[in-house]
Order: sequence, then structure tokens, then C-alpha cells
Amino acid sequence: MKILIVEDEIMIAEAVAQVLRKNNYSVDIAADGEDGLDCALSGIYDAVILDIMLPKRDGLSVLKLLRESKIPVPVILLTAKSQTEDKVQGLDFGADDYLEKPFQMEELLARLRALTRRKGELIFDGIMKFGDISLNPHLLLLSCRDNKINLTLKESQALELLITNKNTAVSKETIIEKLWGYDSEAEDNHAEIHISLLRKKLKQAGSVLLIKAIRGIGYIIKYPEEESAC
Repeated sequence: MKILIVEDEIMIAEAVAQVLRKNNYSVDIAADGEDGLDCALSGIYDAVILDIMLPKRDGLSVLKLLRESKIPVPVILLTAKSQTEDKVQGLDFGADDYLEKPFQMEELLARLRALTRRKGELIFDGIMKFGDISLNPHLLLLSCRDNKINLTLKESQALELLITNKNTAVSKETIIEKLWGYDSEAEDNHAEIHISLLRKKLKQAGSVLLIKAIRGIGYIIKYPEEESAC
């Protein structure tokens, strides 16, 4: 899962990012509201941790513009204990949760797990399920019946992206943005290589699912009967 931290206190941002990365999240940091808004509008993040007090553009205006732009990404606001009015306004603008500074990382991790559960795709322990497979994105573990296969972080992120968009083809550009960042210099062959490796892992696990390439569009994960019907 890919997380955006928008926080101008760089020591706090880096400390949070370090803990999140140890828990197998992919993390980007924006140090002001303008950069944070630009990053969040890309639509590549699974959650945003957004401080209210930011230079250039405050967190509430970032949140308001995100929602006006129809970006549904879950947002956790970081607030001071005295900012009751900001908390209320943030929730009214579309924030999903808030944390008061200083906070415990265990609580932030728990709230992230709660926010990123998708109805019909995740069960309560944070495992994504589709067809005959399940994916634990925190342990980087692919399971199919009794078979368990370890994935790399990028393989796990790619599979998560395909499952999340199971009814829609995912473009190579989206895969690159999700796995390497929207300003990355990664090229199409980077996505092709990781999809190829992921196909091998699915086969190794004994899954019947297929990752089909749709020429000029991207990739979609499908059942074999869906493939034969095309």
C-alpha cells in the first residue's frame, strides 16, 4: 500500500515514514500543502496522512480541494489537542479520521489498517482476497489454498493494484506511478518485468487466475473462463 505523508516537520515525517516502511508500506513525503495537493491529486495513494498546519497551503484547504476533485483517498488529519474547530471542519470536509499530536505509532498503524480495508476485498485482518488467492500486503505473502509464496514489495504492490481494480484494466503508467512514484523515471519495461514475475508467482502458488495484457491499455487479472470468453 502506498501512503502519502504531508508534514512540514521533517523529523516527524521521516520518523513516521521509517516505521511505515518497516511495516511494508511504500511512503512518499510532501513538506508543504502545495506539494501535498499535487501528489494527492495523482490518485496513486491508498491513504494520506495530512497535517493541518502547513506552509503554502493549510491541510484543510488541501482536503477540501481533494474532495472537490472527487479524489476518494482516505485521509487522516494530524491535529493539535486545542484544534477542536479544525477537527470538526476537517470531518465536514471529508476527512476519515484524525490523530492528535503527539501520537503513538501503534495507533496510527491501526487506524491505517482500518481505513484501507475495502468492502468485498479485505477481511478484518487486512488480507485481500480475489478468486482462489489471498494477499497479505503487510507480510508480502501470496496464498492459494495450502500454498504460500513470498513476494517482493513491488510484486505485492502490483498484485494489490490489480485486485483493487479487478474489473478494470490497469495501465502501465498507473503501475509505474503506484510502484515507483509519479515523478519516477521508471519505464514501461519496469512494469512489464514485474508483471511477468508476478505471473510466475501465481503459477507457482497453483492459482488459476491469469494476468491478461490488453494491447494499448494495460493489464487485468481474470478468471480462466473470462479469458476464454474474450
